[in-house]
Amino acid sequence: MGDIKSAREIAMEKINKIGEPTETERLEWKYLPEGEKLAARYLKQETQLQPELAKFDKKAAPYVIRGASSILIKNTVLPKDDAAQKTNQLAMDGIKAIKTDKSKVQAILDQMKQIFDHYKGMGEQQRQQAYSALKADFQTKVEQALRQQLGGNTSGVHIDIEKQPQFQEEWRKIKVQLDSQYIQVLDELKRQLEDTK
Repeated sequence: MGDIKSAREIAMEKINKIGEPTETERLEWKYLPEGEKLAARYLKQETQLQPELAKFDKKAAPYVIRGASSILIKNTVLPKDDAAQKTNQLAMDGIKAIKTDKSKVQAILDQMKQIFDHYKGMGEQQRQQAYSALKADFQTKVEQALRQQLGGNTSGVHIDIEKQPQFQEEWRKIKVQLDSQYIQVLDELKRQLEDTK
């Protein structure tokens, strides 16, 4: 019979196979989270990016910037309400401040702003039209079903279509479908920002 190894011995063997982390890995492990925390504090308006970034040495700064950039980019979302609009503006200002290829970053951010403007303008009109069409369709179907069940006598019967779970579920699906077009373009722009220095 062979030796039976403890879970600790097996884990230690696996760790030994991995080897020592490189200096780059150590720097990433230490400073990417620092950048992420810095960006989170910045988005909460608890700190400014540039003075905080200046506190890191030349070895650490690129990792801090990568971590901060990642969080700022992730927090750039469709402007569904005033809070999202405010966060978008902060995030985009922060991205502009920490990235070095200013002209490329500005071009990408300008495209994002166009997407946001379209979402708030034409997109809002599309959502309102889709909502009205869905409501009218549901109203017709409910009225037909009631006429069939009640033998045509529907006087005095009123159902608030907008409060019906089926209506709410269908509207949620339509909103997701409408928003997905914008999200797809926004995600591509975010990838371009991630890849930009």
